[in-house]
Amino acid sequence: MLPTVSRGRTPSHVRSNSNPVFPQYLRRIVKWQQMDIEYTFWQMLHLCTSPKIVYQHTKYHKQTKNQWARDDPAFIVVCSLLLVVCTLAYCAAYDHSTAHAVFVIMSVLLFHFYLTGVVVATCCWFLTNNYLREEAPNSHVVEQRVEWLYAFDVHCNSFFPMFVMLYVMHYFLSPLLIAHGFIPVLLSNLLFMVAVSSYHYLNFLGYDVLPFLERTTFFLYPIGVVIILSPILTLSGFNPSRYFMNMYFSQHQTQHL
Repeated sequence: MLPTVSRGRTPSHVRSNSNPVFPQYLRRIVKWQQMDIEYTFWQMLHLCTSPKIVYQHTKYHKQTKNQWARDDPAFIVVCSLLLVVCTLAYCAAYDHSTAHAVFVIMSVLLFHFYLTGVVVATCCWFLTNNYLREEAPNSHVVEQRVEWLYAFDVHCNSFFPMFVMLYVMHYFLSPLLIAHGFIPVLLSNLLFMVAVSSYHYLNFLGYDVLPFLERTTFFLYPIGVVIILSPILTLSGFNPSRYFMNMYFSQHQTQHL
């Protein structure tokens, strides 16, 4: 186990902040041969089937590398490539302009994944470090804090099962989901409810595994909101699939399916 008692040296969280982990992380993005792709696909599989196993390995990573965050950017790279391929499939099926297809791909990749991830990770990083950390029992215990890069890892982990449902499964079901009628509205809202709920559940698992955080059930509260809103949106006739498809593709393309 890692030592938790200070011996008069600089606290470990200060030393870790001074360690240039993030620049090294960015440099490894362009070095494909240094990425553990096999382990990345193993993580992706278990995030969809047994996410607790992934976070059990996160504990092992902390014990061996003395940091919660990944030091391998392979997960982000692979997830980005999968997102581009999936968006290309949507553009091939529903778009009519190469220039607009490029715009859709860039907006989905930058907004849906990166920008949203940065905002969510920053909010969770701020919230956990300022309101959810346990108070140290005495001044001799090393203060532990959530790393921002770990908060972004949690977002990426939570995003992947939602990607499988709202991008991959949704693609194959889209002819049915964007059709008119009550059944498409019901199925679309149900799919979105399950996908968004899974995102928040994995978000909860990511912070619940940290031993120095308390009241992490806070991250489960959005699931209750989603469950309440879903039947309301269904009864009101709102179809999220048609809404988002019309946002990125012409209404003429989607209305005739």
